Amino acid sequence: HMHTNRYSACSVTDPFELVRRAAAAGLDGVVITEHHHQWADGELEALRAQAPGLIVLAGVEVTCVGGDVLVYGLTDPAAARRGMEWGDLCRAVRRQGGACVIAHPYRWDQPVDQLLEEKRPEFDGLELMSTNMDPDVAGVANSDSHHPHTVGACYTEFPEGTRTMADIVAAIRERKTRAVERAG
Repeated sequence: HMHTNRYSACSVTDPFELVRRAAAAGLDGVVITEHHHQWADGELEALRAQAPGLIVLAGVEVTCVGGDVLVYGLTDPAAARRGMEWGDLCRAVRRQGGACVIAHPYRWDQPVDQLLEEKRPEFDGLELMSTNMDPDVAGVANSDSHHPHTVGACYTEFPEGTRTMADIVAAIRERKTRAVERAG
């Protein structure tokens, strides 16, 4: 869950600086989740070349009725539209074999518990920590980075051998993740 100034107006981070910072922070990989835009694989190649050995993938952050959702594994990004109901988004993403994670829950007094109880959307995970939060799914943590100095502040540990978006989706769905906050 990281943003760059290329596709997210709220971010000040240059995409090439993001990958350099991620490598310097000792991360094995990043998933860039711009607001309402998913990077194409061809665009990601230039970033991968900047930090050889760093896994660089793309997801998307979608603003839905009820709050933001991190979407991983989309094959057709047009199916994840701004303003969707949580349940509709989860179903659309699952049809594509992807996973949905609630982003920065409870931020700004978001009534997450009430919405989950009333709407019963089938989320695959819940972001447990990030640099952009106020306080039986997979635990995911990330930087929610909009500034270079927050890259790698929080991260998710995945099982050894996780290298592709399909691996990430499987680990989230199988609850094989661990949220971590970097010391300092």
